[in-house]
Amino acid sequence: MVSIKGGRERLVTGVVSTVTAGLALGAFALSGTASGAAKTAEAAGADRHTKPTIVLEHGAFADGSSWNGVIADLRADGYPVVAAANPLRGPASDAAALRTVLDHVKGPKILVGHSYGGNVISEAATNDPEVKALVYVAAFLPAPGETALELTNKYPGSTLPDALDPVTYQQADGTTATDLYIQQDKFRHQFAADVPAQQAALMAAEQRPIAQAALEEKATTAAWKTIPSWDIVTNQDLNIPAAVQRFMAERAHAHTTEVAASHSVAVSHPGPVADVIERAARTTVR
Repeated sequence: MVSIKGGRERLVTGVVSTVTAGLALGAFALSGTASGAAKTAEAAGADRHTKPTIVLEHGAFADGSSWNGVIADLRADGYPVVAAANPLRGPASDAAALRTVLDHVKGPKILVGHSYGGNVISEAATNDPEVKALVYVAAFLPAPGETALELTNKYPGSTLPDALDPVTYQQADGTTATDLYIQQDKFRHQFAADVPAQQAALMAAEQRPIAQAALEEKATTAAWKTIPSWDIVTNQDLNIPAAVQRFMAERAHAHTTEVAASHSVAVSHPGPVADVIERAARTTVR
């Protein structure tokens, strides 16, 4: 990733000649330097104002901190960033929550979803003209009528079911529901095999559960059908098999980058993830 850093200009003054022509020449040079500096500052300001806001949506078994490395890279390159909190209750209600964030952030936006967050951004971005691009990171790109669970099982390779830790509880209306965690002793292998062990242990302890019903809820819209899309495929993923990710990316005609990474690619490889996001931003926002 290329980061452009502002330099410092020096004005070197020479010996002032007593000749009138020399004074005139010096004044012209100073005027030109000031004019050039003003134009440079103006261009830099315009560049800052045209950069879209990057809105990041995490997926199941994670939280906003999973984007920390990506956020640092994006901010270093001058992009405003918001990492939204995903309730993980169901695509429709989670998309409604995300839309409140999108409505609050003015101007062009690039919407990024990891894992189940892909379901959410696919719905939240529908009919929003300010969302200029979608970036899917080891994520679901469901078509209307499809569920995350159905897509996960489309091709073999996911070992997630055997790693889950279900917790059943009673809701306010008296019905029961189930939240899904990943067993902490299996978390690193299943979710973050290429993340340092100490960091993965923290992630396991901090993980947020997803409602089982959320993985079984059918998608109703697919924003990737009308909004330019980019996709990061993780070919060492034990949650969403690479074959499933490739199928969805090809169907969406997404610009695809394949990374040798676990499901937690935003944590283990933040640089390549930020690069793809910035590429989407540069391509779609002028």
